[in-house]
Amino acid sequence: MSPRPCQSPHHHNAFSEKDLEKIRRIVTASAKAFAIGAGLKGGLALFSVLARLRRSRLSAFARKGGELSNGETAIAALKETLRYGLFLGTFAGSFVSADELVAAVGGNRRTATWRALLAGAIAGPSILLTGPNTRHTSLAIYILMRAAVLASRCGVKSKRFGRICKPLTWAHGDIFLMCLSSSQILSAYILNQDALPPSYKSFLNIHGGKPLAILQGVKEIANGATFTNLEGIQKHYRSMNMDVKLDPQMKVPCSIIHGQQSCGSHFLSFLVQAYRRALPVYLPIYLVPALIVHRQDLLKRSYTILGKVLFGTSRSSLFLATYCASAWLWTCMLFRSFNRCSIPLVALGTFPTGLSLAIEKKSRRIEISLYCFARAIESFFKCMEDIGLLPQSKKLKRADVVIFSLSTAIIMHCYAQERDVFRSKYLNVLDWVFGVPPSTCDTPREIITAASKNVSKQNCCDGND
Repeated sequence: MSPRPCQSPHHHNAFSEKDLEKIRRIVTASAKAFAIGAGLKGGLALFSVLARLRRSRLSAFARKGGELSNGETAIAALKETLRYGLFLGTFAGSFVSADELVAAVGGNRRTATWRALLAGAIAGPSILLTGPNTRHTSLAIYILMRAAVLASRCGVKSKRFGRICKPLTWAHGDIFLMCLSSSQILSAYILNQDALPPSYKSFLNIHGGKPLAILQGVKEIANGATFTNLEGIQKHYRSMNMDVKLDPQMKVPCSIIHGQQSCGSHFLSFLVQAYRRALPVYLPIYLVPALIVHRQDLLKRSYTILGKVLFGTSRSSLFLATYCASAWLWTCMLFRSFNRCSIPLVALGTFPTGLSLAIEKKSRRIEISLYCFARAIESFFKCMEDIGLLPQSKKLKRADVVIFSLSTAIIMHCYAQERDVFRSKYLNVLDWVFGVPPSTCDTPREIITAASKNVSKQNCCDGND
C-alpha cells in the first residue's frame, strides 16, 4: 500500500485563514452598517426628543389624551433606532454572506458579472426588520429612483443607449422634479393629510408651522365648504396676543394663514422661525456621515471638517426654511391675484416652492428631489385610491419589499460592476462597509484594501464633494 501524501500544515492554516477572513468580513460589514443605521436614526430621534422636551416646557397646555409621554416617546425612539440598526446590519451581513457564498461555490471570476445583483436581491427583505407590519413604500420608491439614476448614468456612457439617455442629464431637471413633487406633497399637506405617510405628515406639521385648525380652514375654503372651526383659529391667534376677526364669507384665506400680518412680513417672520426648526434636523445628517467618511482625518483636519459640517448644516437649514416660508407666500400671492381659493390654485401655488432647492449644494439637489418625488408618487397614488380611480391590489401584500429588493439588486450590481457611476464620497462609505471587490481578484477580500486606499486618495483630492 502506497503511503498517503502528507498534507502541509501551512496549507491547512492558509485555508483556515481564508475562512476566518470571510467570517471577519461578514461580521465587520454587519457591525459597520448597524453603526450607520443606529447612528443616523438615533441622531434624528435624539434631536426630535430634545425638541419635544423643549416644546413641552414652553407649552402652557396640558397633555392631550392618547398622546405619548416624554418617557414613552424616548422608549419608542430607542426601539426605532435599534430596528433601523438591525435592518442595515442584517442587510450588509446578508449581502456579504451571499457574495462570499456564491464566490466560493461558483468561482469569483465566473460569477463576477451577476453575483452582486443576486446578493443585493437576497439582502433586500431585511427591510422587514424595521417592523413586519410597517410599510415603507416611500423608502422603496426612493431607493428605486436611486437605482434608476445609477442605471441612467450607465446608459449615458453606453454606446447602445447613450443617445436615448442623454435627456436625463438636463442640468436643472432636479429643480423641476422638486417643483412637481412640491405641488403634490404640499397640496396633500393642506387638503388631504391622510394621503401622506404618518412620519412625513408629522414632519410637515412641525415644519409647516401651522396648527391643524388653520389647515382645516384653508381646506374648507378651497373646497367651497362651510367653515366649521373659525373660533379655533381665532383662539390660536389670541394665544399669540393677536385679536383676529374672521369673516365667514371670505374668499381669500390670508387672514386665516397669517392673521393681521401682511404676506411679506409673515414670510420674513416665518423664515426665521423655520430656520430655527430646521437646524436640529440637518446637524446629525451632516455630522454623522462626516465622522464616518473623514474618520481618518478628524485629528489632522478637525477645524476644516467641522467648518464644512456647520456650513452644510446652515445652507440646508436655509433651504428647508425658505421652502416652507415660500410655500405660504406663493399661495397667498396666487389667492390674492385671482381673489379666490380653490384646489387647482393650491396645487399651482405650491409648484414654485420647489425653486428653493437652488439654495442647496448641486450634489444634494438630486438626492432631495428624488426623496420628495418618491413621497409625491406614494401620495398621488393614495389620493387616486381614495377617490376610487386605483383599486387596491389584494395579490401583492408587500410590494414595498419587492420594489426595495429589486432596487438594491440594481444598486449593488452597479456598485460591483459600474463603480464610476457613484460619487466618490458614497463609494468610500460603501467600500468601508461592504468591501465589494473588482472581478479580477481570486477572493472577495484580497484587493479591498488597495481599492479603499485608491478611493480615499480620490476623496482627498475631491474635497467634500
